[in-house]
Amino acid sequence: MLFAAAGTSFLVVFTLFVVVTVVLIVLVIRFTLQRAAVARSRWLAEQAELEDEEEEEDPGPITALVLAGGGVRGAVQIGMLQVLTEHGFVPDRIYGSSVGALNGAAFAGDPTRRGVERMTETWTGLTRELVYPQGRLHGPWLYFRQRDSVFANSGLRAIIEEGVAFERLEDAVIPIEVVATSLRDGRERWFTYGPAVDAVLASAAIPAVFPPVEIDGERFIDGGVVDNVPIRRAIDAGATRIVVLLCSAPIYTPASSKRPVESILNALFISIHARFARDMTQLPAGVEVIVMSGSEDEPRDFDDFSGTPALIAQGREEASEVVRRYGLGRAGTAASTTASGAVPGSGWVDGAAGADGTGVGADVAATGGAAAGADGTGVGAHGTATGGAAAGAAGADGTGVGADGADGAAEGARSGVGGTGGVNGVRRLDRDTDPSGQPAAPSTHPDPGT
Repeated sequence: MLFAAAGTSFLVVFTLFVVVTVVLIVLVIRFTLQRAAVARSRWLAEQAELEDEEEEEDPGPITALVLAGGGVRGAVQIGMLQVLTEHGFVPDRIYGSSVGALNGAAFAGDPTRRGVERMTETWTGLTRELVYPQGRLHGPWLYFRQRDSVFANSGLRAIIEEGVAFERLEDAVIPIEVVATSLRDGRERWFTYGPAVDAVLASAAIPAVFPPVEIDGERFIDGGVVDNVPIRRAIDAGATRIVVLLCSAPIYTPASSKRPVESILNALFISIHARFARDMTQLPAGVEVIVMSGSEDEPRDFDDFSGTPALIAQGREEASEVVRRYGLGRAGTAASTTASGAVPGSGWVDGAAGADGTGVGADVAATGGAAAGADGTGVGAHGTATGGAAAGAAGADGTGVGADGADGAAEGARSGVGGTGGVNGVRRLDRDTDPSGQPAAPSTHPDPGT
């Protein structure tokens, strides 16, 4: 009897033990699974945050639009913008200097065909009196008076206020940055936020012509003095494709100075163009630069707006040729015509390099090796390239003979497949030589504005 009672108690206790053990095991497993689920959710959230950060750090290809200075010749950029907007081109960022800052700010506020039409109307309506208001007493003697400038900037300010559709730079539809030169230390100062009119006015304050502009207690003059074609700023910001709108030919050939003041101006213009040439020879790998440039016309006074319609037409012609050649369209989707065998970043555009050199020029591409030749340097309206006598003017097989292309006799002009001018062409590659092969007389800079 005693043994039976003891056996029954043991069974009851053992059963309870088993049940409790099973319950504890289930609870432990459930707790473990819950913890694992929480840990997994937390890990997934952290991975998502890391992916978001990586996406922010690497936004993908960036297309920048760089507008250079050039005074009254800034009208040529309007024609270029007309063609670009007609083809749906929209940059990710805009950088401007001098008159390029004015055009860039207007475009950044309304980067559409309608916006460019308004810019065209503004430019075609400009006159000497509107931009350079004169007092009752006016003449050359004003350049020798003790004052900051010959003209007031009230006319230019009114034009900027009318043409820029936003009050602060950070409110632009497309992010824009403009450069000015500090009179405190002579360095470049980039404006990325703040009052738009003041920043653009400072960037376009031609020395001696317009007074310096004071911003936050510091005085500034024309940005073209330190960086007339700010491609380096775009590169430093991560741009992989840069479309540059120049106002004149990229190569500056100074005229012989007859007066001391002309020597001073020549030195200034040489310095301004040297910065651009240096930046172009130091392009990092993977950066594509497409340059649109105006041609070298007869010298024009800095306050002569009579040629505005012709300059706009010239810009349209230039941009139409570049768009046809490189297929520019919306940022990030445009196809690029690149020379076979060319190294990105080695010239003005992929393929602008010579057979064994780096390209120094604008908007050049060739098939089969940009330029073969001895040891010369080709110079043209669309650019130059080091490493071949017929830079960028090679025939279809990539060889170049002289300035006319491979076995070509077609003036060294536009395009020629099969060697009649140069594949993808360079307009007037032989522009700096006369028919006898001797250098032509140097041309003068079109105007003193930057």
